[in-house]
Amino acid sequence: MSTVADDIAALATHTGLTIAVAESLTAGHLAAALGAAPDAAGWFRGGVVAYSRHVKHRVLGVPEGPVVCETSAAAMAVGVAALMEADLAVAVTGAGGPDPQDGHPPGSVWFAVAARGTRSAVHHRFDGGPEQVIDRTVEYALRLLLTAAEKIATVDRTAGTD
Repeated sequence: MSTVADDIAALATHTGLTIAVAESLTAGHLAAALGAAPDAAGWFRGGVVAYSRHVKHRVLGVPEGPVVCETSAAAMAVGVAALMEADLAVAVTGAGGPDPQDGHPPGSVWFAVAARGTRSAVHHRFDGGPEQVIDRTVEYALRLLLTAAEKIATVDRTAGTD
């Protein structure tokens, strides 16, 4: 994971991108991985650990209803990007286990990326216990961030703003 976070750090430092996270089931692990990357103070805006529904709804603008869903993940990503004034944000919400949540089996995770006014979401299911689900979720979220940052850098380079 640290290699992916290091790659994100290098790209963000080079391009001036700012990054934020909103996380539920990972309970701060994603922010910790980014915060430990080189020069994080220059590009990592921070994050919101929205473990409770109340925080998701009140702080991040998640609509009332299930929180393990595409709508929730997208609202979390858009909400934290706006709150932190970041170019790029990733959000994760899911059922880490060992019990189901919102009708989803353990290991069911929604990811969303908000990048300069665009957003996308993807669902993934991970096997294993809660610890393995958290680790795999953080790794996958970091890879999504790196891919999104690379796309932004390519667009900026093509537009001559790099």
